[in-house]
Amino acid sequence: MNFWSTLSTGVSAFTATNLDDMVILMLIFSQVGSLLQRRQIVSGQYLGFALLVLASLPGFFGSLLVPRPWIGLLGLVPIILGLNRLLEQPAEDEAEPTVEPSQSAWASFLSPQTYGIAALTVANGSDNVGIYVPLFAHCTGETLVLMLLIFFALVGVWCYAAYQLTRLPTIAETLTRYGNQFVPYVLIGLGAMILWDSQTLADRGLILIALLIGIGYLIGVGRMLPSQQE
Repeated sequence: MNFWSTLSTGVSAFTATNLDDMVILMLIFSQVGSLLQRRQIVSGQYLGFALLVLASLPGFFGSLLVPRPWIGLLGLVPIILGLNRLLEQPAEDEAEPTVEPSQSAWASFLSPQTYGIAALTVANGSDNVGIYVPLFAHCTGETLVLMLLIFFALVGVWCYAAYQLTRLPTIAETLTRYGNQFVPYVLIGLGAMILWDSQTLADRGLILIALLIGIGYLIGVGRMLPSQQE
């Protein structure tokens, strides 16, 4: 592939596999506050996308590293995040807003929020691997480097566009009014869709792993609720 065909292919592949990410990013940016910063969202998005690229790179070398059903297990991440948001909503509504000191760029990158966004990006991008593997398999070394540069540049464009969209009056008002109530259900639905589309639930072994994770989560929540009520 020459420069222009690589450019058009890269832009088309990224757009086709990340259109749904735009909606998720808008919802996440609408939650920016004392507990979630813009830099954490951007860092998490880049980290998650880098992991997707790493999982797809074996296609360039002729083999697949991570089977798609195993990647689909990450669908549990948005489900757990959504359940956490539902459980935390009453406390958030009653609590008064607090202002926390800003973190350094490095501390922000290492924060749990960043890793949470990264995990959500990987979970939502499990279908990306299926497209990127054959795409990378047809690349030479030079075109692969160019393709990756295009992809990572577009991650920044996606984050900027999503953030700017949340600042439009109509969208901002809607997200501010309904975002906190809407986001948990979007996350849970997204996780369920990922588990289904990745055929994770077709494997009995993976079903058992998912059940064990779910049981562990419920046990953890059960232990936390009494302490919160006190």
